[in-house]
Amino acid sequence: GKDLHIGHSKNYLLLEKFMKLGHEVIILFGDFTAMIGDPTDKGSARVSLSKKQVEENLKTWKKQINPIIPLEMFSKKAKVVKNSTWLSKLTFKDVVELSSNFTVQQMIERDMFAQRLKENKPIYLHEFMYPLMQGYDSVALDVDLEIGGTDQTFNMLAGRTLLRKIKNKEKFVITTELVVDSKTGKKMSKSEGNYVGLLESPNEMFGKIMSLGDGFIAPLLRDCTRLTLEEIKKHEDSLQNGSNPRDIKIILAEEIVSIYHGPKNAKKAKEAFVSTFSDKDIKEENFKEIKINEAEVLSEILVSEKILSSKGEFARLVKEGGVTSLISGEKVTDIRFVAKKGEKYKIGKKHFIKIV
Repeated sequence: GKDLHIGHSKNYLLLEKFMKLGHEVIILFGDFTAMIGDPTDKGSARVSLSKKQVEENLKTWKKQINPIIPLEMFSKKAKVVKNSTWLSKLTFKDVVELSSNFTVQQMIERDMFAQRLKENKPIYLHEFMYPLMQGYDSVALDVDLEIGGTDQTFNMLAGRTLLRKIKNKEKFVITTELVVDSKTGKKMSKSEGNYVGLLESPNEMFGKIMSLGDGFIAPLLRDCTRLTLEEIKKHEDSLQNGSNPRDIKIILAEEIVSIYHGPKNAKKAKEAFVSTFSDKDIKEENFKEIKINEAEVLSEILVSEKILSSKGEFARLVKEGGVTSLISGEKVTDIRFVAKKGEKYKIGKKHFIKIV
């Protein structure tokens, strides 16, 4: 995809630590493999992207990770590569030879394939090619270590197998857990409407973190901040001992915003948030959930849900500055404002809604 979110940042924060220890870091853009489509855990094959789509998606990636791995570091301790550089040059003979290093039995051991077989859902032959290609990335780059999410474990271990067989070399694999709400089991993603983009403004980023479920607090403290283990444990103990999750979430939000926008902007975002919302305002139970199928005009939602009596009442509230987005902290100024999934709004003094 085009946008990275804080769930992706954990791998870059880990790479940052390796760089500080003197290691050379390679950031691999899977432009070739994105055009094939990695098998997903959703019971179906992933949609392949065109070359143009992939290049468009990659345009701002360096800029997005710049706060963690500064661009000037790429000439010293880090480099960016695209796997089309070598994968596009492989012949059919090369691919067949690569395939000979694995059995069909090994491939169908992958949990997502096993699940599809169990449910009698199709597994396409090209999906078996993906672990081969990602595995060959390790051979082409001659790496000592690969880092990726737990959803990439199978592919990364395929690279370990190929390095052993082709170069008689050992490669280590570090897997990082996906950022998951510990209470609901939902992972941070665009499809769930619970992601926080790396390019979002300080206020937007702060507000979105505050709107996340409490089950995200501990995973984000551990994986997406630069806090020490001692500091993280202190906050986790506070949660266990009955502290208000909101207080820990404010600390978390300020810490994350400071990584991408600096401490001064993070402090301003916190002050703006705290000055806008009182304690009772941001409690989850005060929100009325409203389900929509697609983006809809906010005034029409409020009238149909009988939160407001008319569009005229909405227009009056907008004019008086009485409609606020709790994600960005901005006042709604357009009477035809469109509400989208995942957003929260304060309507007047006593109504709080969450769009789902």
